Amino acid sequence: MNEQLEQTAQIPQVQGEHAPILVCEHLSKFYPQCLALNDLSLSLQPGRIVGLLGPNGSGKTTLIKLINGLLTPTNGQITISGMKPGPETKAIVSYLPDRNSLPEWMTTEELLHFFADFYADFDIGKAREMLQHLHITEKMRLKTMSKGTKEKVQLILTMSRAAKLYLLDEPIGGVDPAARDYILETIISNYSKDACVIISTHLIADIEKILDEVLFLNSGVLVMQSSVDDIREKEGKSVDALFREVFRC
Repeated sequence: MNEQLEQTAQIPQVQGEHAPILVCEHLSKFYPQCLALNDLSLSLQPGRIVGLLGPNGSGKTTLIKLINGLLTPTNGQITISGMKPGPETKAIVSYLPDRNSLPEWMTTEELLHFFADFYADFDIGKAREMLQHLHITEKMRLKTMSKGTKEKVQLILTMSRAAKLYLLDEPIGGVDPAARDYILETIISNYSKDACVIISTHLIADIEKILDEVLFLNSGVLVMQSSVDDIREKEGKSVDALFREVFRC
């Protein structure tokens, strides 16, 4: 396995024609009992859907929280459109956490107005259109919805912002295959080509079809950054197959 990781780590980073939307330089995050991220450096371009992939405990959620400004790095730095995480970047970053963070007592209508008041780039008309398509009424309360419906509502709210960077932490975890298809279609249809989408997931086979690029994390180390096309051409296999090979127990 170590030999495989060394080989994949040598695949060069993907370069684009535009200024990067996200740059991480020598990023590390230490906790008292573990090293969550270790000297991670990467650069991501706009117009890309990027899979952040790795086994449990690899550092995926820690990286997303660092980018979103919810954690502070121990070493290194992050810039988003040239800015360090803070109030300015929250205006251009749309974040979907790995668990429900919305008040359960709120109705859909109240959630729409909450997001519209909080985010200047929130398109309430777009959100309403997507909710109506799913027959989710504005009088429904979050606490009365199924897990799959809650996931869809959260994603609709997240993707109805005109953000530059979307951070989606396990957006299809715990929902049925039909819901997964809708969620993936929503992601594809509602992000700007000037934006970048990062999707953290362990369900690689389900999302591979929408990915442009992948990042493989293992024990806090970035072992590979590559375009999906390069993996298929150079490795002769799918992203899911390569992932299983690299992270075989």
